[in-house]
Amino acid sequence: MKLKLEISHIMRSPHGNLVLEDCSYSFDRGGAYLLMGPNGSGKSTLLRICALLEKQDRGEVTYYAGEQRLQHDISLKRRMTLVLPQVGIFNATVFDNVSYGLKIRGAGRQEIERKTLELLEFAGLAAKKNQRALSLSSGEKQRLGIARALVVAPEMLFLDEPTASIDEANTRLIEEMILGKKKSGMTMIITTHDRLQAERLADQMLLIRDKKLVEG
Repeated sequence: MKLKLEISHIMRSPHGNLVLEDCSYSFDRGGAYLLMGPNGSGKSTLLRICALLEKQDRGEVTYYAGEQRLQHDISLKRRMTLVLPQVGIFNATVFDNVSYGLKIRGAGRQEIERKTLELLEFAGLAAKKNQRALSLSSGEKQRLGIARALVVAPEMLFLDEPTASIDEANTRLIEEMILGKKKSGMTMIITTHDRLQAERLADQMLLIRDKKLVEG
């Protein structure tokens, strides 16, 4: 049963610096939500709070499976993945980087091979599967990071500025990956400062304005 996320009256004020104030929204199951705002607006902070990687100062983050409210435990966190603008790459092959999540979950050898190759093909990196990942371009590394997140089939994917500082060709490929996953019904929450990109990708556009979340 797919996840549903509700945030209610989220406030975040690290070291007394108000970043978010009274943010509420219900993210239904499936679709792409594009969270817009200029640098420093708090969109990355809100994304980390939704992904249970940063604690809000006030308000609630609630996940549901059907009508059941879920505990914020490791089993829930394994159902979601966050990809940051600067992807952490292991000093290993492209294949080993993408397959890592499956290995730590105890997947069998054939499953690892099949799913990893599927995601490498999806990311346009199959021809580089035996190449050292650290030798990839910045755009290729970002596609690798997204493939590594997707290989474990998360129910909710968080992408923080996935095309920041990336060339036009890789931006187009990453957008195609996002559009491809939209068709599968995956729920994605994606930050961007590019309204045109948001219009290309979004089922729903959201905007952080004056530290509050509004529909764009």
